[in-house]
Amino acid sequence: MNAVATPINLCLKSIYELLGEQFYIPSYQRGYRWSAIQVSELLDDIWEFSQQSPTDKSAFYCLQPIVVVKREDRWELVDGQQRLTTLYILLHFLEKNYLPMEFSKAYKKSLFSMAYETRDQSAAFLQNIKPSCETNNIDFFHIAKAYEVVSEWFSDKDFNEVNQLLATLLAKPESKQSVKVIWYDLTDECIDNDYAIDVFSRINIGKIPLTNAELVKALFLQHSHFPTERASLKQIQIGTEWDSIEKQLQEPAFWHFIYKGNSTQKYETRIEYIFDLIQEKKAGDEPYFTFHKFNTDFKKSNHDVDGLWKKIKDYFLAFDEWFRDRELYHLIGFLVDCGRNVARLKAHSEHGSQTKTAFKSYLRNEIRKEVNCQLSDLEYGNPIIKKVLLLFNIQTLLATKEAEVRFPFDRYKNECWDIEHIQSQAGVTLYGQSRDAWLVDMSDYFRAGHLEEEPKVQQFISKIDWLFNQSNIDDAEFGALYQAVHAYFVGEDIPWMNELGNLALLDPPTNRSYKNALFPVKRARIIKNDMSGIFVPICTKNVFLKFYSQSSSDLRYWRKSDADDYLTAIGKILFKYLPEQGGTNV
Repeated sequence: MNAVATPINLCLKSIYELLGEQFYIPSYQRGYRWSAIQVSELLDDIWEFSQQSPTDKSAFYCLQPIVVVKREDRWELVDGQQRLTTLYILLHFLEKNYLPMEFSKAYKKSLFSMAYETRDQSAAFLQNIKPSCETNNIDFFHIAKAYEVVSEWFSDKDFNEVNQLLATLLAKPESKQSVKVIWYDLTDECIDNDYAIDVFSRINIGKIPLTNAELVKALFLQHSHFPTERASLKQIQIGTEWDSIEKQLQEPAFWHFIYKGNSTQKYETRIEYIFDLIQEKKAGDEPYFTFHKFNTDFKKSNHDVDGLWKKIKDYFLAFDEWFRDRELYHLIGFLVDCGRNVARLKAHSEHGSQTKTAFKSYLRNEIRKEVNCQLSDLEYGNPIIKKVLLLFNIQTLLATKEAEVRFPFDRYKNECWDIEHIQSQAGVTLYGQSRDAWLVDMSDYFRAGHLEEEPKVQQFISKIDWLFNQSNIDDAEFGALYQAVHAYFVGEDIPWMNELGNLALLDPPTNRSYKNALFPVKRARIIKNDMSGIFVPICTKNVFLKFYSQSSSDLRYWRKSDADDYLTAIGKILFKYLPEQGGTNV
């Protein structure tokens, strides 16, 4: 287990602590390439932090990690060259233009230095930056451009404002407010090997940034946190338990019942989700918020690794207990899909002497808030419809206590199941591939199930074949066929088209393949998918099998009576969650 084989030194360092250090950029790294926007954003962030009022001010503003390896009397810079070079350019500008004396006199420490394995002249250029128009060297050009951005940025700042920013930027470690970097020292891991190059390749070439999970893991596994005689054993224990938790979180069924997912936050290492929940990370918090909070916890608890690790394990074990309880799995899975914060649900489960029965009662009350509606008032486009249909599927499974079947939240979320009409809308104009798909669907349907014997069907087949043989399908000819087929199965336009009784959950690929198909074609496709092992929500399958219809026996049509029976079935299954429907309980 290489993650725990050697100690890792991880801490926060103020910019002041970097003064006087010597950094070395190895040959495997490219030159400086930060854009004007990146330089301006860094300046803006530091400025905004320096301007915060004392009551609002954070403990520190933290830059992203600086990854280093000690090589004799200097630090090999594995990652963070771009940020550190920008800081050098900024400090060099301030020293040259605003400080009354050199750093060595003003701060009793010189500005940190940067040397290069293969770009000898870069160090000299950094100490005497010339205008970008005076150089053809691409590295020098970008350094000069960054210097010009810094100079322009400070052009409208007065002396007091610059002093305030400088005081914040170079505050001493003991200061309540300062700018810091995450200092990640891999020296012990790089003895007699090329691990530094491996780390650089993973972070930079693979474009994979260090994650909160990796940094928090490094905190837990630092050798200095444990008595010498127990260090290796405790590192192995935490590493093993970490891997076990991560393995369970990687299981799709487990992960998707506690995680809704969004476009802005992806968890490659899923234990990081638990870390974010514990530390109450919000959407707008900076990327390394969770690591900062854990770092503070370590200091407050005097490095009580066992206590902090137990908190993480207990958090996971609560999720594991929910997952193993079939009813909790479904109730919580539903609320998470509705956007409820799983950390708040967990906090409520632990409130006072909360029993499991009381917790389930609380969850059911919260579900009632999500589906507080009159079913007869719901129309296509109302977001509550998806919640109602999801709960309908879940409650149908829960009602069968003998079966251990669970609703697959992973399939439901990954396949993006959404609302679709059971009977298609009339008057839809089809072109191109949609038109071809409709003709194929209808041809396949009419030629199956011995329908060719019906005279009307024979006419449809002949017309479809004729259209397929045309080099260009005439819009009017196709439109006439489309309307004739629609009238054959549906009749006149139906006023209940967008009501709940004509809506079901369908997946996007299926929607796209027969969004404008008629009920019998959709029905045939649902049956085919189910027979092929493709996931179909139980209530969607029941709808197209006409399981809820009380009187209709013809499987080719979806009538008003079918829609009414389906709506009644939804009301009966969800009666304990819904308010009174139309003045009476369903």
